[in-house]
Amino acid sequence: QVQLVESGGGLVQPGGSLRLSCLGSGSTFSIYTMGWYRQVPGKQRELVAGITSGARTNYADSVKGRFTISRDNTKNTVYLQMNKLKPEDTAVYYCNAYITFANEYWGQGTQVTVSS
Repeated sequence: QVQLVESGGGLVQPGGSLRLSCLGSGSTFSIYTMGWYRQVPGKQRELVAGITSGARTNYADSVKGRFTISRDNTKNTVYLQMNKLKPEDTAVYYCNAYITFANEYWGQGTQVTVSS
């Protein structure tokens, strides 16, 4: 059983920065593909950034150049560094661990609000 706990959300002004952390459990954390997703009320959850066990990354077009996903397997942690935040980045951000199709795990989410 995989457990994920997100932290680091909060209220920031446009143009500001925030770093989210996802702490995972288990000795097999290092082999998981990890992702950050976000969701706003009335909308589907969308992929923000992903990172493989080999540290290959991909990003949604809307965040390229502003967000950076990284992982530290020695700490069982995945990070999302968010810079130049915009109001449209406001959402609940979720950490995801992909094991296989139909076998993935989610954290509880952390609220990010970008507002002046």
